[in-house]
Amino acid sequence: MSLFQSFAELNDALAATTKKLEKRAYIADYLRTLPIDDAGRAALWLSGTPFTETDRRVLSIGGALLSKAVAELSGASPAAMSAAYRRHGDMGSAAADLLLTSKKGRAPASAIVTLALTLEQVESALASIAEARGPAPKLRLLLDLLSRATPVEAKYLIKLATGDMRTGVKQSLVEEAIVGAYSLPADQSAPKQAQAAGFGSVRRASMLLGSLPEVVALAAAGQLDRARMKLFHPIGFMLASPVQTTKEAITRFTEEIADELDAAGNPSDKESSVILSEASESVAPADPGPPAGPVLARWGGVGRNKQSRRESNGPAFRSSVLKAAQLEDKYDGIRAQLHVDHTRVALYSRNREDLSESFPDLVEAFSAITEPVILDGEILAWNPAWNPAGNSGDAAAGGRALPFATLAQRLGRKRVSPEMLRDIPAVLIVFDILYRDEALLLNEPLTQRRAILEDFANRWSPTTASIQTRGQSHLFDQREEPTFQRLILTSASRLDPATQLDQAYIDARARGNEGVMIKSLASLYQPGRRGLAWLKLKRELATLDVVVTGVEYGNGRRAHVLSDYTFAISDPDDPNEPLKNVGKAYSGLTDQEIADMTAWFKVHTIEDNGHFRTVEPTIVLEVAFNNVMRSSRHASGFALRFPRILRIRQDKPVAEIDTLQRVEEIYNSQPDKPTEEG
Repeated sequence: MSLFQSFAELNDALAATTKKLEKRAYIADYLRTLPIDDAGRAALWLSGTPFTETDRRVLSIGGALLSKAVAELSGASPAAMSAAYRRHGDMGSAAADLLLTSKKGRAPASAIVTLALTLEQVESALASIAEARGPAPKLRLLLDLLSRATPVEAKYLIKLATGDMRTGVKQSLVEEAIVGAYSLPADQSAPKQAQAAGFGSVRRASMLLGSLPEVVALAAAGQLDRARMKLFHPIGFMLASPVQTTKEAITRFTEEIADELDAAGNPSDKESSVILSEASESVAPADPGPPAGPVLARWGGVGRNKQSRRESNGPAFRSSVLKAAQLEDKYDGIRAQLHVDHTRVALYSRNREDLSESFPDLVEAFSAITEPVILDGEILAWNPAWNPAGNSGDAAAGGRALPFATLAQRLGRKRVSPEMLRDIPAVLIVFDILYRDEALLLNEPLTQRRAILEDFANRWSPTTASIQTRGQSHLFDQREEPTFQRLILTSASRLDPATQLDQAYIDARARGNEGVMIKSLASLYQPGRRGLAWLKLKRELATLDVVVTGVEYGNGRRAHVLSDYTFAISDPDDPNEPLKNVGKAYSGLTDQEIADMTAWFKVHTIEDNGHFRTVEPTIVLEVAFNNVMRSSRHASGFALRFPRILRIRQDKPVAEIDTLQRVEEIYNSQPDKPTEEG
């Protein structure tokens, strides 16, 4: 019988150290002492989630329900609850504090053994909470579970419910600890290659199965090689590194390819051979000799000093490398991963959220696909009627992406009305394929994945054009429903010459897209990695100088500081309201700057509403953003999308901040002019 108390105490120990190897050793030692089933439960919960990636259950208990339960058990007042949260920055630690200091929360020592929770009992309780419908039944079950817990157990039960253990442990570290727990080749005395093999085998099994308990069972039995891919759990997305100028894009991309050649060392290596084969055609004939050797020599050579090699890499080298690049539009939608088999369709976001409920039209369209597959792409709101003369180079003739703000209206809804499905149709622009024909394709180069994706799209995209009208709305609405493909293959071209990049960016923006993607044709799909093999050229539209008008406390480690800033521009034509809010930002400042600003704002507060404060409009910030949207949420009538703070403008008085007229000019300069309701 494995007690949850020991699990909670382990997490306290993990939170108390910053040393990764120490954390890993603690977890490995703990897992080794448990029966396999309990070790699987513990491994899963240590990673911060109550259910596996392949398990569709969710607890559906938010902060309000957790707060109500803690208040009832501890007898704490709202003020005491708020103060505890600000001290600790998370509900779990605040609850433990309140329960320790409350007579109501102290269980007699003699009762601890009787009430002792086991890992299996916690698993059963979590399952019951997930199955309960409505807040009242969930609250009863939650109160029953927490009433049986000691304060430290309650702390980690609540942390687990919120999905953030706050111990500095990520799933990757748990996977490493599994290697250590079951004597796989990861001992520090073992050769580095053997350690890497042990870690790699566990991570591969975890990626294929989406279930840490299953990984633990296979690792304990020495059967990790038996892991097979399971659909319907998202694989980590490969990410792109941002660049803002053509020059920066070419320089960084060239350096990445050069580093890959250095690392490859062997011209027969699959990845480097793709680079060489794609680029060698553009290298001017030079020294005679075997093809691979001279190409490497002309590219600077493997094994030379990196700095001297790069100094010798001139325009010919850069031109050759760019011919080994693929150019795509960068879309302004929701990155999504599509999983399909003959029984089910699911769409997942980058944060592993299931998006299927928000896009029933896509789920229905893709149900026509009966071949198991995993695709990577972008969900967009789509105007299928757009087809101006001369349209070329877009993802599909006869359609165009609508602004993100239009798509945002469909997010987070439990039910999408037939009217919204008709007025804001969605498509999935696909640009990569991760799984097909029962084969994982991550280790294939982009050239090969693209060929497989094109074959898949040619076969299945036409089948996604027909969607039946849901419900009975068609009985009262005689408007004809348009039919168009919901699975659209992104256009792709070779990047040659470099001058094409500027024009490609301009063309992409004219099509209403964010910018362009530059991808190495040799790039493997590396889940969760943000390298330079993929770049996104997405220039900031502009910056604005604004003044802070309101501040609020942040979350997590920023719960005790005023780190979220509402800001305004000036409207000199309105004497009654000369400052008009235009957005809110919480990123870009250092911890020290936030601490200094918190102290200043507390002294210069006009109105304290608890979590939010109206402050004297004195602090000027320079903010960057992606675009400007029409919005009724702010008095200015506009909202900045993805605003981020660049610096505090101590040199600029409030009288010189940007005006509403300037915001309108920026809005009108956008080719797509996005709008936002509400």
